[in-house]
Amino acid sequence: MNKVLTRRMLARHLGALRRQGKRIVFTNGCFDLIHPGHVRYLRAAKRLGDVLVAGLNSDASVRRLKGPTRPLVSQRARCEVMAALEMVDYVTVFGEDTPYALIKELQPDVLVKGGDWKAEQIVGADIVRSRGGSVRSLRFAPGYSTTQLLETIRRKANVQHRASTARHRKA
Repeated sequence: MNKVLTRRMLARHLGALRRQGKRIVFTNGCFDLIHPGHVRYLRAAKRLGDVLVAGLNSDASVRRLKGPTRPLVSQRARCEVMAALEMVDYVTVFGEDTPYALIKELQPDVLVKGGDWKAEQIVGADIVRSRGGSVRSLRFAPGYSTTQLLETIRRKANVQHRASTARHRKA
């Protein structure tokens, strides 16, 4: 079964699942470098329903949101990694800066974001609540973020570069 679907295909499929009584959970993000914080967050999101859908920002959307050096991992590769996670049932890509139109199309029962979002600030909350659904902000796993990982990589690369330069000067 292919877990990466277009919006239209996914909307049809979710409609069928909803008619079977399945509770659809939706989350979204860049998911540029998957780390333990993502895994813990996605597991917690999955526990809120029967089917977990991950909306991934397209490469162009990530660049607009995060800057010209992002994403580090291509859209196609990010889809592949997300689809490989056992708790993620479906993955789809959206090109807008927010998932509002996608949420409107998919009509999830539960909308989930990470702890840096207050429930009332979560994009699409109005759509989900208008149908009687719920909106949740899940706690972050402390110490994990792609931005922190990138900073650690930069710091270690700088230390390594200085050490290499010092060795060459001595030689």
